[in-house]
Amino acid sequence: PCRIALPRCWNCPHRLPAASEYPLSFVNRLLRIWYHDFLSLASVGANCYTGSQKGGAVMYVTKISSPVGNLLLASDGQALTGLWLEGQKYFAATLDDNAAERSELPVFRQTTEWLDAYFEKSPLPALPPLAPRGSAFRQAVWKLLLEIPYGQTTTYGELARGLRENGVSAAPQAVGGAVGHNPISILIPCHRVLGADGSLTGYAGGVETKRFLLTLEGTDAGK
Repeated sequence: PCRIALPRCWNCPHRLPAASEYPLSFVNRLLRIWYHDFLSLASVGANCYTGSQKGGAVMYVTKISSPVGNLLLASDGQALTGLWLEGQKYFAATLDDNAAERSELPVFRQTTEWLDAYFEKSPLPALPPLAPRGSAFRQAVWKLLLEIPYGQTTTYGELARGLRENGVSAAPQAVGGAVGHNPISILIPCHRVLGADGSLTGYAGGVETKRFLLTLEGTDAGK
């Protein structure tokens, strides 16, 4: 009798026992082999084909124009994961290399509508869903940035103090690094953070862009 065992696929749990354990006809053995191969292919189809993705999420991008230059928007298909000014520091730093163009995403439409209202100084609609990529510490800093009201500013030191009050150890320098790496410019308003002396510093999009945004909001543009 045949002593060859049918192997387990690398990603398939449906291993069959050795053929000798089954006193079946040759035709039935072929049917069992076909059944095993079918399950293996089905498993590959369900678990391995995920499109252009990295880190478990397909990424999409689109480009739009604005008063501060061209903007690159990124999304995981549901939330906004990135918004960068063309030529800024850390441009597209959290964007996958294989992101696909998809301008018609609802979140891109929401973001464009929000930006149009912002630059026209019209009442702002609700923010689109946001999902910036970053460490737990950076996430904590970015959440604080969202609490800075329109037309107001804060400092890196004040942000660090706010984190410490919530049990997060933070120095102003570390906060500055997190603010500078904010992947969603304008909507997460890192431009509202000033130096301790009121100076315009640490903005990845450049000092003049920061000054423009603060002036647009009716804020003292600092030094």
